[in-house]
Amino acid sequence: MVLHSDLFCVNMAASMASQAVARGLRGASAKHLFLENFKCPRVSSRRWLNLQEYQSKMLMQESGVTVQRFYVADNAPDALQAARKLNAKEIVLKAQILAGGRGKGTFDSGLKGGVHLTKDPSVVGELANKMLGYSLTTKQTPKDGVKVKTVMVAEALDINRETYFAILMDRACNGPVMVGSPQGGMDIEEVAEKTPELIFKEVIDIFEGVQDDQALRMAANLGFKGPLERQAADQIKRLYDLFLKVDATQVEVNPFGETPEGQVVCFDAKINFDDNAEFRQKSVFAMDDMSESDPTETEAAKWDLKYIGLDGNIACFVNGAGLAMATCDIIDLHGGKPANFLDLGGGVKERQVYEAFKLLTADPKVEAILVNIFGGIVNCAIIANGITKACRELELKVPLVVRLEGTNVQEAKKILSESGLPIVAANDLDDAAKKAVAAIGKK
Repeated sequence: MVLHSDLFCVNMAASMASQAVARGLRGASAKHLFLENFKCPRVSSRRWLNLQEYQSKMLMQESGVTVQRFYVADNAPDALQAARKLNAKEIVLKAQILAGGRGKGTFDSGLKGGVHLTKDPSVVGELANKMLGYSLTTKQTPKDGVKVKTVMVAEALDINRETYFAILMDRACNGPVMVGSPQGGMDIEEVAEKTPELIFKEVIDIFEGVQDDQALRMAANLGFKGPLERQAADQIKRLYDLFLKVDATQVEVNPFGETPEGQVVCFDAKINFDDNAEFRQKSVFAMDDMSESDPTETEAAKWDLKYIGLDGNIACFVNGAGLAMATCDIIDLHGGKPANFLDLGGGVKERQVYEAFKLLTADPKVEAILVNIFGGIVNCAIIANGITKACRELELKVPLVVRLEGTNVQEAKKILSESGLPIVAANDLDDAAKKAVAAIGKK
């Protein structure tokens, strides 16, 4: 995030479609929603920073935000010691994986559930022993599950009332806004659809920050009363401090609740970060847990490529998320199935083209490759040189259909035609999709 209004416009101008597609293809958490009306995309097509629950809570703690007391353990004895050290009425033990649905998941150790409540600290070690080193399978994990390497041992608190609160970027306001609802702990999208009057918004001046009257007004709208109103307002201001401190594009707390003892607590939070600020948020980005990420997506991110694997057999190599979506659709229209979503983005270099082809050809399902480039800021000649280099060095074995249009397109077509490679040229996107589908039919 950049604290100058002119640069906000630049940051919010580019890859909205790319993020929307990735979210749609991967699915989203039921409790957390990056509100469509307040979405703030990134400039570069980088993978999202993934933090475990305990890491987000550590960042919140450092900014004075109230969270449950907790410890982290990577072995059963340490988990047991943490449970005893908490000295709490009730303890919650949570397996730390990035996928949702942990509570209803199953371990290959036979243990059911990745979240357990207990009033007896002595059982925490036994439970942790059945979690750590075992794979947890939920609705959002691969079929073989994800190996649990860490557990969070936390104080379990009762919740009297749940609300929703978020700070995120709003393109229309050229900056951050607060969004809240007294209806928390549930799908906020459903609240917005059925009872829009229960969604409250406060625009934040990027030079002045969150003002006292704004924080108090939001707290009142969320239903906090008496001393809790001032306490909630203080937490809101601290959450904004965190938002600025870590260069976030979103800090979402659901639920933002109150306990019977009269304490306002951030029970569950989701933080999205501005990847363009990685150079000054090295400690935050160093926490990135890539062990659960798809290896191909992780490799693609190293070359600033946005890659998402699909189930088809026609690989798509496209620049721009909107064009990539259209390419996938028209392949399907002609009876084919896309094998991936690959957005090359802008500012491309030959090496990126080569690395993209390495990723595509490594997929054993791929039976043909369709390249669809519209060269605005992308130079078609660079694409063409990258394609010919990749075809020769990787000894491409599958049919290749190429459609190029835009900057330096004539030079690019000349490079391809004089290469002596069996590249099928296409006149337009429809022609390219037909030829890619037909190429598979001839194999």
